[in-house]
Amino acid sequence: MVKIEIDINRCRGCGTCVDFCPTSVFELSNINGRTVSTAVLPEECCACNTCAGQCPEEAILITDKPSEEEHPGINKGELFASLPDAGECAEYARLSKALEAILGLRWKPIAVTLIPKDSALPDVPLPRSRLRYCQALMMARRGKTLLMPPQLHACPDGTNILGLTNVPPKLASGEIYIKFGKLASMEAAHQMIAERPHLPECSIRATLVSPLDKPAMKPDVVIIVAPPEGMMWLCMASSFYTGKRFNFKVSGYNSQCIEATLCPYTTGEINISLGCYGCRAASDIGDDMMFMGVPLAKLASLVDGLEELGKKAIPDSRLKIYLPPLV
Repeated sequence: MVKIEIDINRCRGCGTCVDFCPTSVFELSNINGRTVSTAVLPEECCACNTCAGQCPEEAILITDKPSEEEHPGINKGELFASLPDAGECAEYARLSKALEAILGLRWKPIAVTLIPKDSALPDVPLPRSRLRYCQALMMARRGKTLLMPPQLHACPDGTNILGLTNVPPKLASGEIYIKFGKLASMEAAHQMIAERPHLPECSIRATLVSPLDKPAMKPDVVIIVAPPEGMMWLCMASSFYTGKRFNFKVSGYNSQCIEATLCPYTTGEINISLGCYGCRAASDIGDDMMFMGVPLAKLASLVDGLEELGKKAIPDSRLKIYLPPLV
């Protein structure tokens, strides 16, 4: 359960929280002759912390109580989804080890599964509080496995894109992007929203993220976090056997949910992402890192190409063999 605390001694009634809240939780009210913010729809709060982050007086505190241990929405007697078999797990571990070793990854590749409505859920931990999807991915790269039904997602933008929920009106119109100063006009906001892909609303029951070497279900997409040099090798590995170039779908908006997850999931093609405002403001992703989403069907071929590049091209490049002699 989300708890909203507003320090009315700090609040000066500027209305910033009203403007920035994507789910319209706040209104300005007159209390003892002062205009202050009040939470009139606390049940709509998803704990995204946009209000607290934007409040110039730091007058808002959002807390989220730990979730219950049982899986929300599972009926009594429902069977859990089965784990991948031993052969599949061994192959995922092999692919993960190759990616980590050849690229020198600090963090593990991430296995992502979008669990459809009415499908069984795996018997894995739930996060102790709501998280943004990008935050869950950053935990998975450090070895955590997290199952997140809609009520444990903290970003209404990402949850709609990934098919978990309906879209709030402020996000559907694009007006909140004007408030953030991300776009110049409502015309630009409407264009961005019109071009933004999403899965059918409420078609996905939960997201599941885990390290690739220990997935709780068969992945749909594998996400790799690496510096630009690593992304270069991944692109070259993807075209090692074909020589084809790429037409990536990239913008500064919705990077983890659209670019690294939804695009590979729906098109069956790899896609890269530079990151976005949300994931860089809400997670510990480094300024020097990018993302690649790889459909599972493309992963083995990509790793095969990477292993071939690792025999000569990668070590030669990293040794800077074409630099002129310094002495």
